Amino acid sequence: MAESVLIPEIEVGIAFHIGPLAIHWYGIMLALGVISKLVIAVIEARRRGENSEHVLGAALIVIPLGIIGARLYHVIDQLDFYLQNPTAIIGGAGLGIFGAVIGGAVGLIIYTRWKKLVTLRWMDIVAPGLILAQAIGRWGNFFNQELYGYPTDLPWAIYIDPAHRLPGYEAFSHFHPLFLYESLWNLIGFALLMILGRKMRSRLLDGDIFFGYAIYYCLGRFFLEMLKIEVWTVAGVPTAQWLSGIVIIASITVIFYRRYRLRRSK
Repeated sequence: MAESVLIPEIEVGIAFHIGPLAIHWYGIMLALGVISKLVIAVIEARRRGENSEHVLGAALIVIPLGIIGARLYHVIDQLDFYLQNPTAIIGGAGLGIFGAVIGGAVGLIIYTRWKKLVTLRWMDIVAPGLILAQAIGRWGNFFNQELYGYPTDLPWAIYIDPAHRLPGYEAFSHFHPLFLYESLWNLIGFALLMILGRKMRSRLLDGDIFFGYAIYYCLGRFFLEMLKIEVWTVAGVPTAQWLSGIVIIASITVIFYRRYRLRRSK
């Protein structure tokens, strides 16, 4: 494999400077993800005959709670580090998608209850944009040289400079690009959810698109965790696999149970 060009460590992840302020690619990717999520949610709200102004209204609650949830998940994930460095909890780097989804869902529930909207219907409106935002946001990991898997010599392996290699893997240079795998998986999921919402809209119940998102994303995440180095585990199993499995089973159960109840009521 051809030798990759080394990126100076000081510039890794930095897009440009505005005076002394460094603008990071990670932040840019997250911002693009949020914008794409809002745009798709507006499109979906209008398609369903809902007032799209609620998208921005909900965002004022959903986004902050999503960030808090994402940060909290990351801090729990790296608890040993943060117990020794408590000042790094506030303002430090690191976000967890499971925490972001949970926090955002709480925010959406609060908003829809406040505005007397159908919560599951609005979860459907948000879901396609959410998985697209995840696909875009994962590229922030590329610029930070993080979220890579075990060493590999596959043609699409990503080069990681020595400063960003995990302990025990300093002798390896190329790794599985987990950020790319997840980004592509999410992009395909976005297309599937958009098609499903249009082709089968007469057969779907409110919430089915969101539960479909949960099943699809967690299925991919479950298998990608097998390639991840140094993960948070419970009883020797990656925590993300536990959560993914629980979400998949719960979502499938809810989908079938609601249809069973619907048939019984007829």
